[in-house]
Parts: sequence; structure tokens; C-alpha cells
Amino acid sequence: MPSPVPIRIPFNKPPQFEGVSKLLVRAVEGGHTAGGGPFMKRCEWLLSGMLGAPLLLTSSCTHALEMAAILAGTEPGDEVIVPSFTFVSTANAFALRGARLKFVDCDAFGNISLEHLETLVTGRTKTVVPVHYGGNSCDMERLLSICARVGAAVVEDAAQALRAQYKGQPLGTLGNVGCMSFHETKNVCAGEGGGLLVKDTDAAIRAQHLRDKGTNRREFSLGMTEKYTWIDVGSSWSLSDINAAYLEAQLQIIGPIMERREELWRRYAAALPGSLADLGVTALGIPPDVTPNYHLFGLVFPGLSERQRFIEHMAARGILTPFHYVALHGSPFGRQFVEEGERFPGTDRLSDGLVRLPLFYNLSDTDQDCVIGAALEFARTAAA
Repeated sequence: MPSPVPIRIPFNKPPQFEGVSKLLVRAVEGGHTAGGGPFMKRCEWLLSGMLGAPLLLTSSCTHALEMAAILAGTEPGDEVIVPSFTFVSTANAFALRGARLKFVDCDAFGNISLEHLETLVTGRTKTVVPVHYGGNSCDMERLLSICARVGAAVVEDAAQALRAQYKGQPLGTLGNVGCMSFHETKNVCAGEGGGLLVKDTDAAIRAQHLRDKGTNRREFSLGMTEKYTWIDVGSSWSLSDINAAYLEAQLQIIGPIMERREELWRRYAAALPGSLADLGVTALGIPPDVTPNYHLFGLVFPGLSERQRFIEHMAARGILTPFHYVALHGSPFGRQFVEEGERFPGTDRLSDGLVRLPLFYNLSDTDQDCVIGAALEFARTAAA
């Protein structure tokens, strides 16, 4: 068996630029490397201003989602609707609280299918969790209206959506709570990190307690109380200042990072969809009323076998083009939440057919041309 070709063009690399190491050194030399330090506070201030809503940095988006599940009052047996086409953290956050999950299908953009959601919501629905796939979103006005009719809370999984908007409003700020990711695969990152957006003042105060292991540490540090004690459930969910320093370095150049990602996205969009259309391949587009953040460029193949041939073709040229989520409704743990006869055609289509192309800040035009050239070569050989 021949040795695999080394990956020359990865799918992702965190942004690399001059000045990053200086901030990391400052964080270490400043003497405060744990959570709650000066870099974390500055990042929270920058992000809250950018998004127009208070944001608490967390150790991961997974932890932000777990905090959101607590803030939503999730209790054993509560009905929570989550997409089947999402990362496991979306569902796990509520499963950990004992929720009874109901999976909802996705639309052609990878976002929650509102047509399917309409058939699922009832007076028993406690929370609905839309996932803004790839920095896009569904019609959030309609989703909020559906949820309001039954009194369901809305927790936005905006892990991929920093700087994306729906009708001019930042994603993550439309529902009751929003959760963001600053994992190394995101447009800007902390290595590992997340954020929780909470608009309600009382909920924001409680979120502080949850993040501080269930204590009133914040009030104590501000001199608002004489005792530092346990007042709620919680965990160690604060972002370390070293991670925050890494994040701040990228927030300082977030404009150029986003501009470069858009440029790369548009180069793919101009070169590939038309050339692959005869193979039944479509590009993952941008929904109406959405200002995207160009988090990913996706191609959707007709099925598993066609997608696998493309992935292998690209890998043979040293280019990594991964698929994405494996549908939760078919997973070993997820099957317990699926009723007999339920179908998720949109989710199956993307779970079986979606592939993502390399897209990151430091991807050069030359390397992107290699990706495009290899994809066009696949189109020619597959059509022959």
C-alpha cells in the first residue's frame, strides 16, 4: 500500500501575524494568568461593544452552552428542540440537565428548518436552540415568533457566527442567550475559548456566579459584599488570561482577518460552483437578510460516494478537505431521542454530501489556486 501523501494545504490554521507573542509574554509577565485577568476584561469590553450586548468569556463554547442550559431553567424531562445537524455540544448541554431532546431538520443552508420546527413546537417546548451554521442563520424573526407563541426560550448557538448579522443585528444577540466559540477553528480564536451573551440584567448577574464556580466572587472583588461564598451552582468556566491575550491580538486586526476571509470565499465562489454543477454539486450559499462572516466555503455533493472520491482526490494532492457533522439522529447516543418514522432529509443531505475547502487568514492566493485547480481537475476527470 502506498504511503499517504503529506498534507501540504491544511483545512485551517489559526491566524498568524507579527505581535502575537508580545501579548502572550505580557500576560505571563503581568502575573495574572488565570481567569478574570486584564486581558480577559479587555476582550469582554471589545466584544461587548462589537456585538452591542454584554458578553462573558468562557473556557469554551461548550461551557457557554452548558451555562445557557442552566440559565434557561432546564430540568429533567423538559422538552428542548435542537438541530440534528450540529456539533454534539449543542445537544449535550441540555442532555446533561436531563432534557428530553427533539431533533429538528435543517434547511439547504444548514440552518434550522422552520417548516419542520412548526410541526414540533408545542406548549411543552421549553427551549429551542437554533444553530447559525457557517455564520449564516434562518429567518430569525419567524423563529422568534414561533417560539413566542408557545413561550419557549431561544438559545442561539452562534459558535461560528462572530461578526455575522441577521437584518443588521449581530447573531447571538436576538434570542434570550447566545453562545459563541473562540476555538482555533473559528475566524478569531483563543486557542480554546467561548463566550456567553446575556441581555437580561438578572440573568447576566447569575451567569457571573455560574462562571465563578457558583460564588459571589465578582461582588466580593468589587467590595459589594463582605463575604466570598457559595450562592449557586456553577463550575470553573472562566477563560485564562493567556488565552485571552491570544484572542486580543486577533481582535486588534479583526477587520483585515474578515476582509481576507471574504476575499478567499469569493474567489472560490467565482471559480467552482459552475464548473462542478454538471456533477450535481452545489455550493452552500448565503440566505436572504444575512450578512455573513465567511466562516466556511462548502460544496454539497449528491451523496457519500461522490464526496469521498472528491476528498480522496484532494488528499492525493496534499489538500485537506473535510466533511462536517455526522447527523445526531443517527448517532449511537442520539437514536434514543428519535421516534419511529421520523425523517431528516435536509440533515442527511448535508451530513452525507457536504465538504469544506481550506479557508483561513494566512491561506495564500497561490495555495488557494492549487485548491481550485485540483477541484477543477476532479470535475474534468469525473465528467470524462
